[in-house]
Amino acid sequence: MTEHVTIIMVEDDEGHARLIERNIRRAGVHNEIIPFATGGDAVRFLFGSDGSGSVNSGRALLILLDLNLPDMSGVDILKRVKENEHLKLTPVVVLTTTDDEREIKRCYDLGANVYITKPVNYDSFANAIRQLGLFFSVIQVPATD
Repeated sequence: MTEHVTIIMVEDDEGHARLIERNIRRAGVHNEIIPFATGGDAVRFLFGSDGSGSVNSGRALLILLDLNLPDMSGVDILKRVKENEHLKLTPVVVLTTTDDEREIKRCYDLGANVYITKPVNYDSFANAIRQLGLFFSVIQVPATD
């Protein structure tokens, strides 16, 4: 992943957010990570004050998205991102505890690029995130239109 890609992390669990960032860094990814603990804050950042999404035009973003947020569903955020002309090419990695097959299919149908179920075990979770970081180090991310 090129250095100019900004990772938008939408994760309400502070412990998970720290673990995710720490293990992405351990994998050698040093891109900027902007954390959001609520869906509303992430939506305001992604779509801007006018709601159009043009505020991030020309930026290469990658979204790490939890589905279970306190104020809104991550599925709704995914849907909005993939329907937006400025953000639709932004890769979205769903990283959540939900392992329901219907929910997984729904996310892929809406345009999720990757769906990862968070392992319950700490070491397994840390390892999964390090592997995700290795994945980030080789993928190409387009700038938004």
